[in-house]
Amino acid sequence: MNYDVVVTCAVTGAGDTTGKSPHVPVTPKDIAAAAIEAAKAGAAIAHIHVRDPETGQGSRDPKLFKEVVDRVRESGTDVVINLTAGMGGDWIPSEEDPAMPGPGTDMISAEERLIHVHECLPEICSLDCGTLNFGNGNEIYISTPPMLRKMAALTKDWGVKPELEVFELGHIRFAAQMIQEGMIAEPPMFQICLGIPWGADQSVDTMKAMKDHLPQGANWAGFGISRMQMPMAATAVAMGGNVRVGLEDNIYLDRGVLATNGQLVTRAVEILERMGARALKPQEARNKLRLRGAE
Repeated sequence: MNYDVVVTCAVTGAGDTTGKSPHVPVTPKDIAAAAIEAAKAGAAIAHIHVRDPETGQGSRDPKLFKEVVDRVRESGTDVVINLTAGMGGDWIPSEEDPAMPGPGTDMISAEERLIHVHECLPEICSLDCGTLNFGNGNEIYISTPPMLRKMAALTKDWGVKPELEVFELGHIRFAAQMIQEGMIAEPPMFQICLGIPWGADQSVDTMKAMKDHLPQGANWAGFGISRMQMPMAATAVAMGGNVRVGLEDNIYLDRGVLATNGQLVTRAVEILERMGARALKPQEARNKLRLRGAE
């Protein structure tokens, strides 16, 4: 059981959810406001993607990230900033020639995936620790060992803690190898991502199996998507971990009731408090996770 819980809110993501809920933030102004809302509701960390303000689709434009981060910092609201570094790994083979990229492919180098991180210097950025079949189409998310080692080395040089996002046991195995090689600052920080098609399933058994394979002394959090968001949050706390909620992973508060980020954070905090735990403040989270700015 974890009695001092770090709550992360993933405020928007890059998925096709903007047409499903008016609460999913799209513009930098709205994404920054969502991060601030989440912090005021009890989240210590805001996990941030950006979207094209015209189309609502996920973007990796460094200018958009910079505007969001500047708005959050200038607001005076204390929250740990966690920027995604997962954009730019999408491969969709061409129907005419599967050896070539098809429409929707967006593949860039390790250095390019981190341009916005270098410019904004958040406390945390995500590091997706392997390749994954993504959904039922032809899309593959690609992160190769050389790419991941390069990204780990750069973030370590910059003092940005990588959140090691793991979608199956092989990802944990490779993350542990990078830790053994000294590429990740101690203590490592994992995010167990469950329910993403076709990664690990979201269940108590799966979370326990993945948690049990983490390196000794690692900090970790876990999440599920859609209706399993809150059950997996409670499971993570019971198993000694931290939690992640937010509109990136689930747009509903209750059956048929669309949520805001603040409402999802409030619900998660209520659950963990009823379990006898408490949500840490942002500075407490920095101290626990040994982030830049820890006391």
